[in-house]
Amino acid sequence: MAFEVQRRRFLRTINSKFIYGRVPLVHTIIFFLEMAIISRIAAKFNGYYADRPVLTMMITNAVLGGIADTVAQSITSIRLAALRKPGGITKDDTIAIEIHELDRKNPFNDHDLIPDSKVGIQPPPFDFERLTRFMAYGFMMAPVQFKWFTFLSRAFPITKSSGLGPALKMVAFDQLIFAPVGIALFFTVMTVAEGGGRRAVSHKLRDMYLPTLKANFMVWPLVQIINFRLMPIQFQLPFVSTVGIAWTAYLSLSNAAEEGEQKSAPQSPQLRLL
Repeated sequence: MAFEVQRRRFLRTINSKFIYGRVPLVHTIIFFLEMAIISRIAAKFNGYYADRPVLTMMITNAVLGGIADTVAQSITSIRLAALRKPGGITKDDTIAIEIHELDRKNPFNDHDLIPDSKVGIQPPPFDFERLTRFMAYGFMMAPVQFKWFTFLSRAFPITKSSGLGPALKMVAFDQLIFAPVGIALFFTVMTVAEGGGRRAVSHKLRDMYLPTLKANFMVWPLVQIINFRLMPIQFQLPFVSTVGIAWTAYLSLSNAAEEGEQKSAPQSPQLRLL
């Protein structure tokens, strides 16, 4: 019992520390640890891939997913820390201002991912369970994505005389088949991992699926053309996961925003989630 109290006190203390009063210390430490791991993997990627290709993809995907969620949690913490200061955000809080502007200009959601209504709320501590969920999801999805990319490369082989045509076909298959299923699977798995049931899954898909799918169609076709046209098969998944750090951070913020709204919504026995 005493150990648990000390552990909570320690975590509360370190989570209250900010670099120059703006950047959360814990988030920064975790981010640099993740970057050190991914740098180590990148330095010896070809050797790891030659020995165990699928496992290498799984570990790489897990770490990149962790980086993305750490970035998302850091964005939330920086924004809320600036809002909570006496007098609110000032012109010196350039990072928080840029975050708010990007959030406000987001055309795919009708609500802010980090709403100003959270003024006065303590910036949340680093959520290790959320980080674990994202890393586990990336780890488990890597074999599926790897097999999918392998299938596409065999179904539409790129040759010296024919490059763009097969690449466009792969993008069409990827965006019309894998992307819609993958987005639905992401929100379903994350909701269940957070303890949600069938109603919670239905509610999240109803609110988040179409906006996320629209955002996907705005971002990924061009990325996948470059990926399928220029990247060797062993680099396709790492390339997508690296470019996708910003995308996964967006998914993390979207998922967390929707989860927060569900938790803050008043409970009523007559409320029905369709």
